[in-house]
Amino acid sequence: MANDVFYLIDLLIEMIDGAKGVVLSPDKCIVVRDDALELLDQIKGELPVELKKAQDLIRRRDEYVEDAKKEAERIRRQAELDAKTIVGESEIARVARDKARDIVTQANDRSKTIINVANEYADDALRRTEEAIQQALEEVRDSRARFRAVSREKLQSQQARLEEQNGSRQS
Repeated sequence: MANDVFYLIDLLIEMIDGAKGVVLSPDKCIVVRDDALELLDQIKGELPVELKKAQDLIRRRDEYVEDAKKEAERIRRQAELDAKTIVGESEIARVARDKARDIVTQANDRSKTIINVANEYADDALRRTEEAIQQALEEVRDSRARFRAVSREKLQSQQARLEEQNGSRQS
């Protein structure tokens, strides 16, 4: 239909261009009034339809642009949420790694402390055991020395008695 309007306007232009000029007025011409009015009526009849189509087209374009803006805004908001989520997850992972590293460090430190305490305890227990064994060994040596001394004394005393008895028998 838009072509019809343009076609009718082109016919009107041709009519005016092909019209005979007025004597002594080169900017004026003579056209057949009924033909020109008929073309103008046809154009007038077509224009509301064409204007309505143009308005509908502009309205649809505006709706499309508005929908596109809304979709772009929705995508932008979703991208922001996704970015925040990713950053949040990344932050959570970083915090978890840091926490895990701290726990492992504390566990290693605690393990070293426990090993040191256990080594000190074992060393102390062995030292005390060694001291107790040393003291027991000294007591055994003392007892052995006393036993030898007592045993020698008794042996000497028995020998002396035997000698006395043997000496009194011989006399």
